[in-house]
Amino acid sequence: MNVVAVAGSLSRPAEERVLASGTRLISYEVTTAGPEGKAETVPVVWFDPPASASGLDEGTKIVAVGRVRRRFFRTAAGVASRTEIVVSTLVVSTRTKAVKAALTAAAGVLSAE
Repeated sequence: MNVVAVAGSLSRPAEERVLASGTRLISYEVTTAGPEGKAETVPVVWFDPPASASGLDEGTKIVAVGRVRRRFFRTAAGVASRTEIVVSTLVVSTRTKAVKAALTAAAGVLSAE
């Protein structure tokens, strides 16, 4: 089972790209409180998100639900990898009903196993 939820603040503005396939991609960096209160940053990507997704700015508090993925790619220095969260649902934290619905859906996936 590969289900993850992360809550935190965007540590930089949304970055939008269009892949060679034509797929639109938004990437974020989400800062969360880690063990002992130390900040941790989690990379988050969203494929074909709604238009409003690119308007999220640094400091926006969000909840993202999705799956963890490790991808490999080539760089000038050789093969590299990145572990990131691929979003299925991303909600601004102030939308409490939408946050509860996203987390309930994730819990439903977990309990189905």
